[in-house]
Amino acid sequence: MIRRIAVSFALVAGMVYGQVAQPKPKSQKEIDALQAIFGAQDPDVRIQAVENLLTNFADTEFKAIALQVAAASAQQKNDFEKMIIYSERTLDADAKNFGAMLMLASGIAQRTREFDLDKEEKLARSEKYANASIPLIKAATKPRPDLADAEWESAKQSYLAQAYEALGLSAMVRKKYDDAAKQFEQAIATSPDGTTYVRLAAAYNQAKKPEQAIATLDKLNSVTDLHPAVKAAAAQERNNAVKLKGGAAGASTPAPAGAGPAGAATATPTPTPAPTPTPAK
Repeated sequence: MIRRIAVSFALVAGMVYGQVAQPKPKSQKEIDALQAIFGAQDPDVRIQAVENLLTNFADTEFKAIALQVAAASAQQKNDFEKMIIYSERTLDADAKNFGAMLMLASGIAQRTREFDLDKEEKLARSEKYANASIPLIKAATKPRPDLADAEWESAKQSYLAQAYEALGLSAMVRKKYDDAAKQFEQAIATSPDGTTYVRLAAAYNQAKKPEQAIATLDKLNSVTDLHPAVKAAAAQERNNAVKLKGGAAGASTPAPAGAGPAGAATATPTPTPAPTPTPAK
C-alpha cells in the first residue's frame, strides 16, 4: 500500500465524494485552518490541525475531507485505532466516501488473524466496505475541475485496486488462497503495485504453486525504485518459493496474510503531502 497511501494524500484535497456541490470556506480564518492541514508535513501535526478546524469551525463544509485526511494520517503512522475512528467519522459525515471505506476494508483485513474469536465478523465487515466502494469508485466524477482527466482516471484505477487487494487479504485470512490470488491478480491488472506482487506471490506459495510465485516476483526485477521493505518481502517470498519447489523441509513460513512488506503491518515511508488547497474566498 506504499504508493496507494501517497495517492490518497495527493487527491484528497477538495474531495467530498458524496456531495455534488464543492465545499467552500466561510472566512479567511477557515482558509488558514485548511491550509494548516494540507501544509503539514508531519502526520501528528496534520491530525491536530484537523481537530483545530473541527473545533473552531463546527459548521465547516470541509468536515468529511478533514476527517479523511486525519484517517489517512493515522494510517501513515500505523495507528490502527485512530484510523478506524477517523474513517468511521468520515463516513458519518459522507456516507459515500470510498476513501474511508478502503482504509477500513484494508486495515481490518490486515489485522484479523485466523484464531480471532470475532474473525468472521471482522472479515465480513472488511468485505462489506470493499465491495461497497467498488461501484462508488466506478461512478465517481472528478472532485476538482483543475484535475486532469488522465490523473483522475489513474487515481480511480488505484482506488479500485485497493478494493480488490482488501478482498484478497480477507481471502488469505480465510485460507482461500486461490481466491486471494485472483483478487491480487485483478488489483495488479487494474493498477500495478509492488506490494501487491509480493502478496500475490505469498498467495501462490500458500497454495503450493511456487513456480507461479517465482514468475510473479520476476516481474519486479526490472523495477528500480522499489521500497526497501518491498524488496525484503519479495526476497523472503522468493526463498519460500525456491524451498517449496525443491521440496526442502522446514521452509520458512511466509509473512502473515495481513502483513505488509517484510512482515510489517503497514510499514510505509512518508507520503507526499497534498498540495495546499486554494479554496474560493
